[in-house]
Amino acid sequence: MPKILLIEDDALIQKAVELKFKKEGFEVVCSGDGKEGIEKLMSEAPDVVITDLMLPYTSGLEVVSAVRAITDRTIRIVVVSGMGQEQVVEEAFELGADDYITKPFSLNELAIRIKKQLKS
Repeated sequence: MPKILLIEDDALIQKAVELKFKKEGFEVVCSGDGKEGIEKLMSEAPDVVITDLMLPYTSGLEVVSAVRAITDRTIRIVVVSGMGQEQVVEEAFELGADDYITKPFSLNELAIRIKKQLKS
């Protein structure tokens, strides 16, 4: 069963995404801030990290950078954010993000994109 680490500070979005992926058969580990998310990255060994950009303590861009710097596994990273500015999207990809989805988003679209990332 693939494991997702979801780093999202909006409790409603976190719960909705968590429930969707549990129904899809994933194991989901949640974090409400970037600092805790990076700690869980080390202890949980996820297959996919879904991170918001605007997070308490540590930004989503710092999370993307940390995933690439401190893991030797191929972890897929999907950034979900209300910030659709081109330079922010570009920076996320330069740091190692595999996909970027702008809020608001469809849970079904997110699930399709995650499954596609796991196949590649």
